[in-house]
Amino acid sequence: MMSVEEWERYKKYLNFNPEIGLMVDISRMMFPENYFDQMEPLMQKAYWDMEAVESGAIANPDEKRMVGHYWLRAPELAPRREITRDIQKTFQAVKDFSKKVHAGKIKSQKGKPFSRMLIIGIGGSALGPQFVSDALKTSKDPIKPYFFDNTDPDGFDRVLKEIKGAFSETMTIVISKSGGTIETQNGMLEAKALYQSKGLRFEKHAVAITEVNSDVDRLAKKEGWMARFPMWDWVGGRTSEISAVGLLPAALQGIDIDALLEGARLCDEKTRKKDSRTNPAALLALMWYHATGGRGEKDMVVLPYKDRLQLFPKYLQQLIMESLGKERDLNGQIVNQGISVYGNKGSTDQHAYVQQLREGVNNCFITFIEVLKDREGRSLIHDGKATSGDYLNAFLQGTRRALSEKDRESIILTIEKIDARSIGTLIALYERAVGFYASLINVNAYHQPGVEAGKKAAGLVIQLQAKALAFLKKEKGKPFTSEEIASAIGAPEEVEMVFKLLEHAATNMDHPIKKIPADPIFRSQYQYSTGAM
Repeated sequence: MMSVEEWERYKKYLNFNPEIGLMVDISRMMFPENYFDQMEPLMQKAYWDMEAVESGAIANPDEKRMVGHYWLRAPELAPRREITRDIQKTFQAVKDFSKKVHAGKIKSQKGKPFSRMLIIGIGGSALGPQFVSDALKTSKDPIKPYFFDNTDPDGFDRVLKEIKGAFSETMTIVISKSGGTIETQNGMLEAKALYQSKGLRFEKHAVAITEVNSDVDRLAKKEGWMARFPMWDWVGGRTSEISAVGLLPAALQGIDIDALLEGARLCDEKTRKKDSRTNPAALLALMWYHATGGRGEKDMVVLPYKDRLQLFPKYLQQLIMESLGKERDLNGQIVNQGISVYGNKGSTDQHAYVQQLREGVNNCFITFIEVLKDREGRSLIHDGKATSGDYLNAFLQGTRRALSEKDRESIILTIEKIDARSIGTLIALYERAVGFYASLINVNAYHQPGVEAGKKAAGLVIQLQAKALAFLKKEKGKPFTSEEIASAIGAPEEVEMVFKLLEHAATNMDHPIKKIPADPIFRSQYQYSTGAM
Protein backbone atom coordinates (compact mmCIF):
# COMPACT_ATOMS: atom_id res chain seq x y z
CA MET A 1 0.00 0.00 0.00
CA MET A 2 1.03 3.64 -0.43
CA SER A 3 3.14 4.90 2.45
CA VAL A 4 2.85 8.31 4.08
CA GLU A 5 6.22 9.19 2.58
CA GLU A 6 4.96 8.38 -0.91
CA TRP A 7 1.86 10.52 -0.38
CA GLU A 8 3.98 13.45 0.80
CA ARG A 9 6.25 13.06 -2.24
CA TYR A 10 3.15 12.91 -4.46
CA LYS A 11 1.83 16.17 -3.02
CA LYS A 12 5.23 17.84 -3.31
CA TYR A 13 5.81 17.06 -6.96
CA LEU A 14 2.33 16.88 -8.49
CA ASN A 15 2.08 19.30 -11.43
CA PHE A 16 -1.52 20.47 -11.97
CA ASN A 17 -2.39 22.62 -14.98
CA PRO A 18 -6.12 23.42 -14.98
CA GLU A 19 -5.68 25.84 -17.92
CA ILE A 20 -4.89 22.91 -20.20
CA GLY A 21 -6.59 20.09 -18.29
CA LEU A 22 -3.35 18.24 -17.55
CA MET A 23 -1.72 16.71 -14.48
CA VAL A 24 1.83 15.33 -14.41
CA ASP A 25 2.82 13.02 -11.57
CA ILE A 26 6.59 12.45 -11.34
CA SER A 27 6.60 11.23 -7.73
CA ARG A 28 7.62 7.67 -8.70
CA MET A 29 10.71 8.91 -10.52
CA MET A 30 13.43 8.50 -7.92
CA PHE A 31 15.47 11.63 -8.58
CA PRO A 32 17.37 13.11 -5.61
CA GLU A 33 16.05 16.10 -3.66
CA ASN A 34 18.65 18.45 -5.16
CA TYR A 35 17.99 17.30 -8.75
CA PHE A 36 16.14 20.41 -9.90
CA ASP A 37 18.85 22.68 -8.49
CA GLN A 38 21.54 20.65 -10.23
CA MET A 39 19.75 20.75 -13.58
CA GLU A 40 18.63 24.38 -13.46
CA PRO A 41 21.58 25.83 -15.45
CA LEU A 42 20.96 23.32 -18.27
CA MET A 43 17.23 24.02 -18.19
CA GLN A 44 17.78 27.77 -18.40
CA LYS A 45 19.88 27.15 -21.51
CA ALA A 46 17.05 24.97 -22.87
CA TYR A 47 14.58 27.83 -22.36
CA TRP A 48 16.91 30.21 -24.15
CA ASP A 49 17.39 27.72 -27.01
CA MET A 50 13.62 27.35 -27.34
CA GLU A 51 13.15 31.13 -27.42
CA ALA A 52 15.67 31.32 -30.24
CA VAL A 53 13.79 28.66 -32.20
CA GLU A 54 10.49 30.45 -31.75
CA SER A 55 12.08 33.76 -32.73
CA GLY A 56 13.16 32.40 -36.11
CA ALA A 57 16.79 31.41 -35.58
CA ILE A 58 18.30 28.91 -38.01
CA ALA A 59 17.54 25.84 -35.94
CA ASN A 60 18.49 23.33 -38.64
CA PRO A 61 21.94 24.39 -39.86
CA ASP A 62 22.25 21.33 -42.14
CA GLU A 63 19.38 22.61 -44.28
CA LYS A 64 19.81 26.29 -43.31
CA ARG A 65 16.19 26.65 -42.27
CA MET A 66 14.09 27.87 -39.40
CA VAL A 67 11.87 25.57 -37.36
CA GLY A 68 8.43 27.06 -36.85
CA HIS A 69 5.80 24.49 -35.94
CA TYR A 70 5.04 26.58 -32.84
CA TRP A 71 3.87 29.43 -35.10
CA LEU A 72 1.15 27.22 -36.56
CA ARG A 73 -1.05 27.69 -33.48
CA ALA A 74 0.06 31.31 -32.90
CA PRO A 75 0.74 32.83 -36.34
CA GLU A 76 1.28 36.27 -34.82
CA LEU A 77 4.53 34.98 -33.28
CA ALA A 78 6.12 34.21 -36.66
CA PRO A 79 9.23 36.34 -37.31
CA ARG A 80 7.99 37.64 -40.66
CA ARG A 81 4.59 39.02 -41.58
CA GLU A 82 4.42 37.00 -44.79
CA ILE A 83 4.73 33.80 -42.74
CA THR A 84 1.88 34.94 -40.50
CA ARG A 85 -0.25 35.67 -43.55
CA ASP A 86 0.62 32.34 -45.19
CA ILE A 87 -0.44 30.39 -42.08
CA GLN A 88 -3.69 32.31 -41.69
CA LYS A 89 -4.49 32.09 -45.40
CA THR A 90 -3.81 28.34 -45.48
CA PHE A 91 -5.90 27.55 -42.42
CA GLN A 92 -8.78 29.58 -43.77
CA ALA A 93 -8.46 27.74 -47.09
CA VAL A 94 -8.59 24.40 -45.21
CA LYS A 95 -11.80 25.44 -43.48
CA ASP A 96 -13.40 26.83 -46.63
CA PHE A 97 -12.55 23.75 -48.68
CA SER A 98 -13.87 21.39 -45.99
CA LYS A 99 -17.11 23.33 -45.61
CA LYS A 100 -17.71 23.24 -49.36
CA VAL A 101 -17.07 19.49 -49.45
CA HIS A 102 -19.43 18.87 -46.53
CA ALA A 103 -22.10 21.09 -48.11
CA GLY A 104 -21.83 19.22 -51.43
CA LYS A 105 -20.56 22.29 -53.28
CA ILE A 106 -17.39 20.40 -54.14
CA LYS A 107 -18.29 17.00 -55.56
CA SER A 108 -16.67 14.06 -57.26
CA GLN A 109 -16.42 13.61 -61.02
CA LYS A 110 -19.80 11.86 -61.13
CA GLY A 111 -21.45 14.56 -59.06
CA LYS A 112 -21.56 12.51 -55.87
CA PRO A 113 -20.72 14.01 -52.46
CA PHE A 114 -17.44 12.74 -51.07
CA SER A 115 -17.90 10.13 -48.34
CA ARG A 116 -14.37 8.66 -48.27
CA MET A 117 -10.84 10.00 -48.39
CA LEU A 118 -7.64 8.12 -49.14
CA ILE A 119 -4.67 9.80 -47.46
CA ILE A 120 -1.31 8.95 -49.03
CA GLY A 121 1.79 9.77 -47.02
CA ILE A 122 4.51 8.24 -44.89
CA GLY A 123 6.21 9.04 -41.59
CA GLY A 124 5.10 12.42 -40.32
CA SER A 125 2.74 12.76 -43.25
CA ALA A 126 0.78 9.73 -42.04
CA LEU A 127 1.44 9.06 -38.34
CA GLY A 128 -0.03 12.33 -37.10
CA PRO A 129 -3.17 12.22 -39.27
CA GLN A 130 -3.70 8.54 -38.38
CA PHE A 131 -3.33 9.17 -34.65
CA VAL A 132 -5.70 12.16 -34.60
CA SER A 133 -8.20 10.43 -36.88
CA ASP A 134 -8.37 7.32 -34.72
CA ALA A 135 -8.45 9.27 -31.46
CA LEU A 136 -11.35 11.50 -32.47
CA LYS A 137 -13.41 9.45 -34.92
CA THR A 138 -17.16 9.03 -34.39
CA SER A 139 -19.96 7.19 -36.14
CA LYS A 140 -21.24 10.53 -37.43
CA ASP A 141 -18.07 11.59 -39.28
CA PRO A 142 -19.06 12.97 -42.71
CA ILE A 143 -16.00 11.48 -44.44
CA LYS A 144 -14.31 8.20 -43.52
CA PRO A 145 -10.50 8.13 -43.82
CA TYR A 146 -8.26 5.41 -45.25
CA PHE A 147 -4.46 5.46 -45.42
CA PHE A 148 -1.65 4.39 -47.73
CA ASP A 149 1.34 4.73 -45.39
CA ASN A 150 3.84 2.34 -46.95
CA THR A 151 4.88 0.95 -50.31
CA ASP A 152 3.58 -2.57 -49.59
CA PRO A 153 1.51 -3.85 -52.55
CA ASP A 154 -0.56 -6.11 -50.32
CA GLY A 155 -1.16 -3.14 -48.04
CA PHE A 156 -2.49 -1.17 -50.99
CA ASP A 157 -4.81 -4.02 -51.90
CA ARG A 158 -6.18 -4.38 -48.38
CA VAL A 159 -7.11 -0.69 -48.23
CA LEU A 160 -8.59 -0.65 -51.73
CA LYS A 161 -10.76 -3.67 -50.90
CA GLU A 162 -12.12 -1.80 -47.88
CA ILE A 163 -13.12 1.14 -50.07
CA LYS A 164 -14.63 -1.32 -52.57
CA GLY A 165 -17.23 0.28 -54.80
CA ALA A 166 -17.02 3.75 -53.25
CA PHE A 167 -14.18 5.07 -55.39
CA SER A 168 -16.49 7.39 -57.30
CA GLU A 169 -17.03 9.24 -54.01
CA THR A 170 -13.47 8.97 -52.66
CA MET A 171 -11.10 11.92 -52.46
CA THR A 172 -7.37 11.20 -52.50
CA ILE A 173 -5.01 13.46 -50.56
CA VAL A 174 -1.34 13.17 -51.55
CA ILE A 175 1.00 14.45 -48.83
CA SER A 176 4.69 14.85 -49.61
CA LYS A 177 6.82 17.80 -48.58
CA SER A 178 9.46 17.38 -51.26
CA GLY A 179 7.13 15.75 -53.75
CA GLY A 180 9.77 13.09 -54.34
CA THR A 181 9.10 10.61 -51.53
CA ILE A 182 9.17 7.20 -53.22
CA GLU A 183 6.61 5.52 -50.95
CA THR A 184 4.12 8.33 -51.51
CA GLN A 185 4.77 8.40 -55.26
CA ASN A 186 4.12 4.67 -55.45
CA GLY A 187 0.88 5.00 -53.49
CA MET A 188 -0.26 7.82 -55.73
CA LEU A 189 0.42 5.80 -58.88
CA GLU A 190 -1.44 2.79 -57.46
CA ALA A 191 -4.45 4.95 -56.61
CA LYS A 192 -4.34 6.71 -59.97
CA ALA A 193 -4.34 3.39 -61.81
CA LEU A 194 -7.37 2.22 -59.86
CA TYR A 195 -9.34 5.38 -60.59
CA GLN A 196 -8.52 4.97 -64.28
CA SER A 197 -9.55 1.30 -64.24
CA LYS A 198 -12.98 2.42 -63.06
CA GLY A 199 -13.33 5.04 -65.75
CA LEU A 200 -12.60 7.91 -63.35
CA ARG A 201 -10.20 10.80 -63.76
CA PHE A 202 -7.75 10.93 -60.88
CA GLU A 203 -7.36 14.72 -61.03
CA LYS A 204 -11.09 15.17 -60.38
CA HIS A 205 -10.62 13.45 -57.00
CA ALA A 206 -7.10 14.52 -56.03
CA VAL A 207 -5.73 17.08 -53.55
CA ALA A 208 -2.05 17.86 -52.92
CA ILE A 209 -0.37 18.96 -49.71
CA THR A 210 3.22 19.77 -50.59
CA GLU A 211 5.83 22.50 -50.87
CA VAL A 212 5.24 25.13 -53.51
CA ASN A 213 6.89 24.15 -56.80
CA SER A 214 7.67 20.58 -55.72
CA ASP A 215 7.21 17.75 -58.22
CA VAL A 216 3.76 16.98 -56.81
CA ASP A 217 2.80 20.66 -56.78
CA ARG A 218 3.76 21.08 -60.45
CA LEU A 219 1.94 17.86 -61.38
CA ALA A 220 -1.21 18.91 -59.53
CA LYS A 221 -1.14 22.32 -61.18
CA LYS A 222 -0.54 20.85 -64.64
CA GLU A 223 -3.28 18.22 -64.34
CA GLY A 224 -5.77 20.50 -62.62
CA TRP A 225 -6.24 18.70 -59.30
CA MET A 226 -9.10 19.80 -57.08
CA ALA A 227 -6.92 21.78 -54.66
CA ARG A 228 -3.37 22.37 -53.48
CA PHE A 229 -2.31 23.26 -49.93
CA PRO A 230 1.22 24.31 -48.93
CA MET A 231 3.80 22.75 -46.71
CA TRP A 232 6.64 24.98 -45.58
CA ASP A 233 10.34 24.25 -45.29
CA TRP A 234 10.22 25.44 -41.66
CA VAL A 235 7.87 22.62 -40.61
CA GLY A 236 9.37 19.15 -40.28
CA GLY A 237 7.31 16.07 -41.06
CA ARG A 238 7.17 14.78 -37.48
CA THR A 239 5.92 18.16 -36.24
CA SER A 240 3.49 18.78 -39.10
CA GLU A 241 0.23 17.50 -37.61
CA ILE A 242 -0.96 21.01 -36.79
CA SER A 243 -0.42 22.20 -40.35
CA ALA A 244 -2.40 21.45 -43.49
CA VAL A 245 -0.92 17.93 -43.28
CA GLY A 246 -3.07 17.09 -40.28
CA LEU A 247 -5.69 19.82 -40.29
CA LEU A 248 -7.12 19.15 -43.75
CA PRO A 249 -7.83 15.42 -43.18
CA ALA A 250 -9.12 16.24 -39.68
CA ALA A 251 -11.44 19.00 -40.91
CA LEU A 252 -12.79 16.78 -43.68
CA GLN A 253 -13.41 13.99 -41.17
CA GLY A 254 -15.43 16.46 -39.11
CA ILE A 255 -12.95 17.11 -36.29
CA ASP A 256 -12.97 20.55 -34.62
CA ILE A 257 -9.62 21.86 -35.80
CA ASP A 258 -10.07 25.17 -33.96
CA ALA A 259 -10.20 23.22 -30.70
CA LEU A 260 -7.13 21.20 -31.75
CA LEU A 261 -5.24 24.43 -32.40
CA GLU A 262 -6.45 25.96 -29.15
CA GLY A 263 -5.22 23.02 -27.11
CA ALA A 264 -1.78 23.28 -28.70
CA ARG A 265 -1.67 27.07 -28.32
CA LEU A 266 -2.61 26.99 -24.63
CA CYS A 267 -0.07 24.23 -23.96
CA ASP A 268 2.61 26.30 -25.70
CA GLU A 269 1.78 29.27 -23.48
CA LYS A 270 2.03 27.12 -20.37
CA THR A 271 5.29 25.45 -21.40
CA ARG A 272 7.07 28.71 -22.31
CA LYS A 273 7.30 29.59 -18.62
CA LYS A 274 10.81 29.29 -17.21
CA ASP A 275 9.81 27.63 -13.93
CA SER A 276 10.90 24.00 -14.26
CA ARG A 277 8.83 22.82 -11.28
CA THR A 278 5.58 24.05 -12.86
CA ASN A 279 6.34 23.62 -16.57
CA PRO A 280 4.95 20.19 -17.63
CA ALA A 281 7.15 19.89 -20.75
CA ALA A 282 10.24 20.77 -18.72
CA LEU A 283 9.27 18.13 -16.17
CA LEU A 284 9.05 15.47 -18.87
CA ALA A 285 12.43 16.44 -20.32
CA LEU A 286 14.04 16.41 -16.88
CA MET A 287 12.55 13.03 -16.02
CA TRP A 288 13.79 11.59 -19.31
CA TYR A 289 17.24 12.90 -18.50
CA HIS A 290 17.14 11.43 -15.00
CA ALA A 291 15.84 8.04 -16.15
CA THR A 292 18.31 7.61 -19.00
CA GLY A 293 21.34 9.32 -17.48
CA GLY A 294 21.11 11.75 -20.37
CA ARG A 295 22.52 8.94 -22.51
CA GLY A 296 19.49 6.88 -23.54
CA GLU A 297 20.39 4.18 -21.03
CA LYS A 298 16.75 3.18 -20.54
CA ASP A 299 13.82 2.80 -22.93
CA MET A 300 10.66 4.85 -22.71
CA VAL A 301 7.50 2.72 -22.52
CA VAL A 302 4.29 4.67 -23.20
CA LEU A 303 1.10 3.04 -21.91
CA PRO A 304 -2.11 4.97 -22.64
CA TYR A 305 -5.09 3.47 -20.80
CA LYS A 306 -7.56 4.43 -23.49
CA ASP A 307 -8.33 2.73 -26.78
CA ARG A 308 -8.54 6.09 -28.54
CA LEU A 309 -4.86 6.69 -27.73
CA GLN A 310 -3.59 3.35 -29.01
CA LEU A 311 -1.67 5.03 -31.88
CA PHE A 312 -0.11 7.66 -29.61
CA PRO A 313 2.98 5.55 -28.74
CA LYS A 314 3.56 4.97 -32.46
CA TYR A 315 3.25 8.70 -33.13
CA LEU A 316 5.66 9.48 -30.27
CA GLN A 317 8.11 6.88 -31.50
CA GLN A 318 8.86 8.94 -34.59
CA LEU A 319 8.68 12.31 -32.85
CA ILE A 320 11.14 11.28 -30.14
CA MET A 321 13.44 8.81 -31.88
CA GLU A 322 13.87 10.75 -35.11
CA SER A 323 14.44 13.97 -33.19
CA LEU A 324 16.85 12.64 -30.57
CA GLY A 325 18.56 9.68 -32.26
CA LYS A 326 21.75 11.39 -33.42
CA GLU A 327 25.32 10.26 -33.99
CA ARG A 328 26.90 13.65 -33.28
CA ASP A 329 26.12 16.51 -30.96
CA LEU A 330 26.07 20.19 -31.89
CA ASN A 331 29.84 20.36 -31.36
CA GLY A 332 30.46 17.59 -33.87
CA GLN A 333 31.41 15.05 -31.23
CA ILE A 334 30.24 11.44 -31.64
CA VAL A 335 27.66 10.82 -28.92
CA ASN A 336 25.18 8.26 -30.37
CA GLN A 337 22.24 9.76 -28.53
CA GLY A 338 18.57 8.84 -28.42
CA ILE A 339 15.78 7.22 -26.41
CA SER A 340 14.07 4.05 -27.62
CA VAL A 341 10.28 4.35 -27.44
CA TYR A 342 7.66 1.62 -27.55
CA GLY A 343 4.28 0.88 -26.06
CA ASN A 344 0.67 -0.07 -26.56
CA LYS A 345 -2.63 0.52 -24.84
CA GLY A 346 -3.51 -0.60 -21.34
CA SER A 347 -4.77 -2.83 -19.98
CA THR A 348 -3.90 -4.97 -23.00
CA ASP A 349 -0.21 -4.75 -22.12
CA GLN A 350 -0.79 -6.24 -18.70
CA HIS A 351 -1.33 -9.46 -20.64
CA ALA A 352 1.67 -8.85 -22.90
CA TYR A 353 4.94 -7.42 -21.59
CA VAL A 354 4.24 -5.93 -18.13
CA GLN A 355 5.56 -9.20 -16.68
CA GLN A 356 9.00 -8.29 -18.00
CA LEU A 357 8.64 -4.61 -17.13
CA ARG A 358 8.11 -5.61 -13.50
CA GLU A 359 10.38 -8.58 -13.02
CA GLY A 360 12.77 -8.69 -15.94
CA VAL A 361 15.76 -6.54 -16.80
CA ASN A 362 15.30 -3.05 -15.36
CA ASN A 363 15.99 -1.19 -18.58
CA CYS A 364 12.98 1.11 -19.01
CA PHE A 365 10.80 3.75 -17.43
CA ILE A 366 7.07 3.96 -18.02
CA THR A 367 4.71 6.79 -18.88
CA PHE A 368 1.10 5.98 -18.06
CA ILE A 369 -1.52 8.14 -19.74
CA GLU A 370 -4.71 8.34 -17.71
CA VAL A 371 -8.03 9.63 -19.05
CA LEU A 372 -10.53 10.42 -16.31
CA LYS A 373 -13.72 10.40 -18.38
CA ASP A 374 -14.76 6.89 -19.41
CA ARG A 375 -17.53 7.60 -21.91
CA GLU A 376 -20.47 9.85 -22.67
CA GLY A 377 -23.30 8.94 -20.32
CA ARG A 378 -23.51 6.31 -17.61
CA SER A 379 -21.80 2.93 -17.48
CA LEU A 380 -23.10 -0.42 -16.34
CA ILE A 381 -22.08 -1.36 -12.80
CA HIS A 382 -20.87 -4.97 -12.81
CA ASP A 383 -21.86 -7.20 -9.89
CA GLY A 384 -22.89 -4.12 -7.94
CA LYS A 385 -19.22 -3.19 -7.52
CA ALA A 386 -17.68 -1.20 -10.34
CA THR A 387 -17.97 -0.17 -13.98
CA SER A 388 -15.73 -1.29 -16.81
CA GLY A 389 -14.04 2.11 -16.59
CA ASP A 390 -13.46 1.63 -12.87
CA TYR A 391 -11.67 -1.61 -13.67
CA LEU A 392 -9.57 0.07 -16.36
CA ASN A 393 -8.51 2.73 -13.87
CA ALA A 394 -7.81 0.07 -11.24
CA PHE A 395 -5.57 -1.80 -13.67
CA LEU A 396 -3.59 1.39 -14.33
CA GLN A 397 -3.16 2.22 -10.65
CA GLY A 398 -2.48 -1.38 -9.73
CA THR A 399 0.10 -1.84 -12.46
CA ARG A 400 1.92 1.30 -11.43
CA ARG A 401 2.01 0.13 -7.82
CA ALA A 402 3.24 -3.33 -8.85
CA LEU A 403 6.02 -1.72 -10.88
CA SER A 404 6.97 0.63 -8.05
CA GLU A 405 7.32 -2.34 -5.71
CA LYS A 406 10.14 -3.55 -7.94
CA ASP A 407 11.80 -0.11 -8.21
CA ARG A 408 10.52 0.54 -11.73
CA GLU A 409 10.18 4.27 -12.29
CA SER A 410 7.08 5.80 -13.87
CA ILE A 411 5.26 9.01 -14.76
CA ILE A 412 1.49 9.50 -15.01
CA LEU A 413 0.01 12.05 -17.39
CA THR A 414 -3.65 12.68 -16.58
CA ILE A 415 -6.15 14.40 -18.84
CA GLU A 416 -9.84 14.82 -18.17
CA LYS A 417 -11.19 13.52 -21.47
CA ILE A 418 -10.40 12.80 -25.08
CA ASP A 419 -11.43 15.63 -27.36
CA ALA A 420 -9.78 17.79 -30.01
CA ARG A 421 -8.49 20.25 -27.42
CA SER A 422 -6.81 17.59 -25.27
CA ILE A 423 -5.24 15.93 -28.31
CA GLY A 424 -3.80 19.29 -29.34
CA THR A 425 -2.43 19.66 -25.82
CA LEU A 426 -0.69 16.27 -25.90
CA ILE A 427 0.88 16.97 -29.29
CA ALA A 428 2.24 20.33 -28.19
CA LEU A 429 3.40 18.97 -24.82
CA TYR A 430 5.63 16.33 -26.38
CA GLU A 431 6.89 18.59 -29.17
CA ARG A 432 8.25 21.01 -26.58
CA ALA A 433 9.53 18.27 -24.25
CA VAL A 434 11.55 16.89 -27.16
CA GLY A 435 12.97 20.36 -27.86
CA PHE A 436 13.97 20.83 -24.23
CA TYR A 437 15.56 17.40 -23.96
CA ALA A 438 17.52 17.94 -27.18
CA SER A 439 19.00 21.05 -25.62
CA LEU A 440 19.87 19.17 -22.42
CA ILE A 441 21.87 16.60 -24.39
CA ASN A 442 23.18 19.15 -26.95
CA VAL A 443 21.85 17.61 -30.17
CA ASN A 444 19.96 19.03 -33.14
CA ALA A 445 16.36 17.81 -32.83
CA TYR A 446 15.38 19.15 -36.23
CA HIS A 447 17.34 17.16 -38.80
CA GLN A 448 17.41 13.46 -39.71
CA PRO A 449 20.51 12.49 -41.70
CA GLY A 450 20.01 8.80 -40.94
CA VAL A 451 16.64 8.78 -42.70
CA GLU A 452 18.16 10.34 -45.80
CA ALA A 453 20.96 7.76 -45.75
CA GLY A 454 18.39 4.97 -45.81
CA LYS A 455 16.60 6.52 -48.78
CA LYS A 456 19.84 6.84 -50.72
CA ALA A 457 20.75 3.22 -49.97
CA ALA A 458 17.35 2.04 -51.21
CA GLY A 459 17.92 3.92 -54.46
CA LEU A 460 21.24 2.11 -54.98
CA VAL A 461 19.54 -1.24 -54.37
CA ILE A 462 16.97 -0.51 -57.09
CA GLN A 463 19.80 0.38 -59.48
CA LEU A 464 21.51 -2.92 -58.70
CA GLN A 465 18.28 -4.81 -59.37
CA ALA A 466 17.88 -3.07 -62.71
CA LYS A 467 21.39 -4.14 -63.75
CA ALA A 468 20.79 -7.77 -62.71
CA LEU A 469 17.46 -7.96 -64.56
CA ALA A 470 18.93 -6.27 -67.64
CA PHE A 471 21.72 -8.86 -67.73
CA LEU A 472 19.26 -11.77 -67.50
CA LYS A 473 17.10 -10.24 -70.22
CA LYS A 474 20.13 -9.89 -72.48
CA GLU A 475 20.98 -13.56 -71.83
CA LYS A 476 17.35 -14.63 -72.18
CA GLY A 477 16.73 -18.29 -71.43
CA LYS A 478 20.18 -18.92 -69.91
CA PRO A 479 20.33 -19.79 -66.19
CA PHE A 480 22.87 -18.18 -63.85
CA THR A 481 23.64 -18.31 -60.14
CA SER A 482 23.58 -15.12 -58.11
CA GLU A 483 27.39 -15.24 -57.93
CA GLU A 484 27.66 -15.43 -61.71
CA ILE A 485 25.20 -12.57 -62.16
CA ALA A 486 26.92 -10.34 -59.58
CA SER A 487 30.26 -10.92 -61.29
CA ALA A 488 28.80 -10.31 -64.75
CA ILE A 489 27.38 -6.91 -63.79
CA GLY A 490 30.65 -5.83 -62.14
CA ALA A 491 29.40 -6.07 -58.56
CA PRO A 492 30.88 -9.28 -57.06
CA GLU A 493 30.94 -7.64 -53.61
CA GLU A 494 27.15 -7.26 -53.81
CA VAL A 495 26.41 -10.95 -54.37
CA GLU A 496 24.31 -11.26 -51.20
CA MET A 497 22.14 -8.37 -52.28
CA VAL A 498 21.83 -9.77 -55.81
CA PHE A 499 20.72 -13.13 -54.35
CA LYS A 500 18.01 -11.46 -52.24
CA LEU A 501 16.81 -9.34 -55.15
CA LEU A 502 16.50 -12.33 -57.44
CA GLU A 503 14.68 -14.37 -54.81
CA HIS A 504 12.14 -11.56 -54.56
CA ALA A 505 11.85 -11.11 -58.32
CA ALA A 506 11.33 -14.84 -58.92
CA THR A 507 8.53 -14.99 -56.32
CA ASN A 508 6.42 -12.30 -57.97
CA MET A 509 4.72 -11.98 -61.35
CA ASP A 510 6.04 -8.50 -62.07
CA HIS A 511 9.37 -9.58 -63.58
CA PRO A 512 9.74 -12.59 -65.94
CA ILE A 513 12.33 -14.31 -63.78
CA LYS A 514 12.27 -18.07 -63.31
CA LYS A 515 14.08 -19.77 -60.45
CA ILE A 516 15.72 -23.16 -60.79
CA PRO A 517 15.97 -24.34 -57.16
CA ALA A 518 19.07 -26.01 -55.78
CA ASP A 519 20.36 -27.27 -52.45
CA PRO A 520 21.85 -25.28 -50.80
CA ILE A 521 19.56 -22.45 -51.86
CA PHE A 522 22.34 -20.02 -52.76
CA ARG A 523 23.30 -22.32 -55.65
CA SER A 524 19.91 -21.76 -57.24
CA GLN A 525 19.88 -20.41 -60.77
CA TYR A 526 17.77 -17.65 -62.31
CA GLN A 527 16.82 -16.97 -65.89
CA TYR A 528 14.75 -14.52 -67.87
CA SER A 529 11.72 -16.43 -69.10
CA THR A 530 8.38 -15.28 -70.46
CA GLY A 531 6.96 -18.44 -68.91
CA ALA A 532 7.90 -17.36 -65.41
CA MET A 533 5.29 -16.68 -62.70
